[in-house]
Amino acid sequence: MKSSETEPFNPSAWQEQTVALRAGVEKTDQMENSEALFLNSSFSFESAEHAAATFAGDQPGNVYSRFTNPTVQAFERRLAAMESAEACVATASGMAAITALCMGLLKQGDHILASKELFGSVPSLFDKVFSKFGIETSYVEVANLEQWQAGIRPETKMLFLESPSNPLGVLGDIPEISKIAKAANALLVVDNCFCTPILQKPLELGADLVVHSATKYLDGQGRCIGGAVCGSQDLIDEVFNIVRTCGPSMSPFNAWVFLKGLETLPLRMPYICNQALELARWLEQQPQIETVNFPGLESHPHHQLAKKQQKYFGGVVSFEVKGGREAAFRFINNVQLMSLTANLGDVRTTVTHPSTTTHGRLTEEARQQAGIHQGLVRIAVGLEALEDLQADIAKGLSAV
Repeated sequence: MKSSETEPFNPSAWQEQTVALRAGVEKTDQMENSEALFLNSSFSFESAEHAAATFAGDQPGNVYSRFTNPTVQAFERRLAAMESAEACVATASGMAAITALCMGLLKQGDHILASKELFGSVPSLFDKVFSKFGIETSYVEVANLEQWQAGIRPETKMLFLESPSNPLGVLGDIPEISKIAKAANALLVVDNCFCTPILQKPLELGADLVVHSATKYLDGQGRCIGGAVCGSQDLIDEVFNIVRTCGPSMSPFNAWVFLKGLETLPLRMPYICNQALELARWLEQQPQIETVNFPGLESHPHHQLAKKQQKYFGGVVSFEVKGGREAAFRFINNVQLMSLTANLGDVRTTVTHPSTTTHGRLTEEARQQAGIHQGLVRIAVGLEALEDLQADIAKGLSAV
């Protein structure tokens, strides 16, 4: 008898690459070697009693793909295993993940303490949407532990941060912020989009929940929109109830694509990170550039924390060209190889002007407070040859 027939199927005992390839999948009676894709909207039952028990939750089974679909569940199980989480719920987008998370775990009168350096759509969600329902948000500098401590109120129920931040690569000390959250009996939520579980595992550092835009590195090829929340079973159950009732569901096809993306994530991320580090070092030597923001550089104020908290330094590099917005636009308009798009996490390197794209909905005052200046350019490094990227950037800089 084979050992697999007598020993439990235990992803926690596997190495990272094996988890990314094998975890989460339950084969059908067709014994497919690659994940099955269940595109159907609903599922049938053997009897009225079987249907009643499944709908009531007394018996496991699939009901309706708005909230139970085998392909989506396979993605959820695999990502949970990679994030060292008990459970995961998938959503239609990264913003849908944050929305469902807050709706499931907060109520009127609660307070969110968030980092100032969040992706532009998140403050809009907090300030323009959740404020209508009596949930207030205040902001602190992600790296300032004193501000995190001082920002706590009796009604604070959630601390929310990105680390590293978009696009400046500013880090929050997750274990220390976790202590502040726990002392306040509040939940700590970390957006792990930039790092993925390959670079950083926030739950192991003290976070309660991890949120993802699966659209980015988890997919890895710019194909589909999706999101996810990972954490304990009890917390994820509350988020799942929102997904089930309100319907911000991940499509089965997108889940299948993300499953394929996860298979190569442990291979893609180290290569991308090493490329980004070499590129950042090269950018520091270019006379047209004023500052380079990348945690892998010794000049970065959070370099030591990044070495302690992350396995690699990430794939996003931002820099400020001399001459402000006009110079930044000339640079972007003169590169040819890199894709001009606000998305990131693709195998193809992308370039964008954060002040007028990803953070364009913020006020100029808010952008300045977050360090998003008009001369700032963000590059999300892909898999192209480093020499070709350098040549393309040099062409853009020649126009600055």
